[in-house]
Amino acid sequence: MAKESMKAREVKRAKLVAKYAEKRKALKEAGDYEGLAKLPKNSSRVRLHNRCSLTGRPKGYMRLFGLSRIQFREMASTGLIPGVKKASW
Repeated sequence: MAKESMKAREVKRAKLVAKYAEKRKALKEAGDYEGLAKLPKNSSRVRLHNRCSLTGRPKGYMRLFGLSRIQFREMASTGLIPGVKKASW
């Protein structure tokens, strides 16, 4: 399980990205790179990192479900994810 501070940092970055999205878009279209440089670094979408919504694990992330591979497997096995079941042939 990830530290709470790491999860909080990602949430903070996501809020900054949402806050400055329109401003960044306008500055990019205008070609004002000096203005872009004055914005906070964490307002760039590139700095976001996908994390599991339950555990905060950064690796093995499944974008479709928003979970790490470990949590996905546990939830799928217990039937908590609709439409997903273990394959058998």
